[in-house]
Amino acid sequence: MKLYSLFLLVAIATVMSPGPGVVMTLTNSLRYGMRGTLGGILGLALGVLVVAAISATSLGVLLAASSLAFTVLKYVGAAYLIYLGIRLWRAPPFQFAEASAQQASFSRRFVEGVSLQLTNPKAIFFFLSVFPQFIDPATNYAIQFASLVLTFSALVVVIHLTYAMFAKKARNWLTSERGGRRVNKTAGVTFMFFGAALASAKP
Repeated sequence: MKLYSLFLLVAIATVMSPGPGVVMTLTNSLRYGMRGTLGGILGLALGVLVVAAISATSLGVLLAASSLAFTVLKYVGAAYLIYLGIRLWRAPPFQFAEASAQQASFSRRFVEGVSLQLTNPKAIFFFLSVFPQFIDPATNYAIQFASLVLTFSALVVVIHLTYAMFAKKARNWLTSERGGRRVNKTAGVTFMFFGAALASAKP
């Protein structure tokens, strides 16, 4: 495993960036309170493990056998982060809509979180293109894979719990045009920076 600190920063930026999971956590927090968000957040975390297993496990043999494949994936991942940053910079203010209140069923929220993560293109593409370049083909793939995936999954839980904790306090700012635009632009610059850093990183 290499560049773990860079992986940590990229993973944090990915989890924190506006997307379906963040919308779900904020909405559940405002509708049901802190306890009502737990099912959805744990569902998102489990979804990460499933997506990672499907998307990244089969890449181990490829990366070990082909340095060219590793290099290609490195630049594809960097390009994706830069693309995501540009898209976020140009996106309209981040918004979410409150739905009508329903019973805060843990199992329902959990299934909702898993389903959302399994269909989240950001997570799928992250594990297909960005994730592999943090794997060292010369060392044990399984240990590196487990460490990085569990790190990402833990970040999902910690960051989304933080979002839920501060959702009500930051509601007016988050739903304002000014606040939403700042969220997007900050995330956009962050992704572009990490994309450039990944492209220039040496094995």
